[in-house]
Amino acid sequence: MTSNNLEKNGDQLVLGLPKGSLQEATFRMFEKAGFRIRATSRSYFPSIDDPEIEVILLRAQEIPVYVQNGVLDVGITGHDWICETKADVEEIAELVYAKQGLRPVRWVLAVPMHSDIKSVGDLEGKTLATEAVNLSREYLKTHNVNAKVEFSWGATEAKTPRLVDAIIEITETGSSLKAHSLKIIDTVLHSTTRVIANKALWNAKDDDGNNWKRQKTEELLMLLQGVIVAETKVGLMMNVHTDNLDAILDVLPSMLTPTITPLSNKEWCDVIAMVNKRDIRTLVPKLKAAGAQDIVEYPLNKVIY
Repeated sequence: MTSNNLEKNGDQLVLGLPKGSLQEATFRMFEKAGFRIRATSRSYFPSIDDPEIEVILLRAQEIPVYVQNGVLDVGITGHDWICETKADVEEIAELVYAKQGLRPVRWVLAVPMHSDIKSVGDLEGKTLATEAVNLSREYLKTHNVNAKVEFSWGATEAKTPRLVDAIIEITETGSSLKAHSLKIIDTVLHSTTRVIANKALWNAKDDDGNNWKRQKTEELLMLLQGVIVAETKVGLMMNVHTDNLDAILDVLPSMLTPTITPLSNKEWCDVIAMVNKRDIRTLVPKLKAAGAQDIVEYPLNKVIY
């Protein structure tokens, strides 16, 4: 890659974002990171309030190949689609978020509730449908099972038992499969969202030894990862009498030493800490019992380590 390809002046970081089920969650994450993205329902080229970034919306399945080929500089897609397409890309970060929350998704083998198929071995000579054909064939190969794999264009849950014997489908909670009277009999792959980059671009340098697109991506990642960390945390602020301070500090977990600020009344102080959101329902009663007053919980947008 020549230095002209890396010159900041007149150039942009071309960023591929997933269109479809992850789109809303991705836009929301960028908003919290400080980037406003706007797109109409049919737009593949949304606007972003950063002149150094061009956003292109594509199906997550397509993004790895476009990043490999250099059409996109950087993209957000699933680990599953990197495996499915076998794209040769630089995986630079993991962003654990999904359509319904901060969790991995998984590809599962599912069959009708009353199917005679109890395990992957029972698929010998059978037919299954999936959007992830390569993943499914690798999975069957690993288990030494010969079965026909058909590509599904969608509505995969509805294809068994009338059209196929089983399916391999992606799920977050399993609720859609249950709604179609299907049961999960094995997990094929756990997948999280990944940030990937074109290998040539990621390792290139201009004549001064710089790579502004890589630096821009790393700065963007810092903000996005800060948003994801903040989703699991809340801030707590409380008034504490100095006689109770040691007891409060014994109860209070914190990522770092809590901030303690004296108040105008020298017998009181203000204690501020960041704690895990999941702990809050048990922590607040303990803090109250230890003498904390005027306890305030507040949300966090970003946590940068």
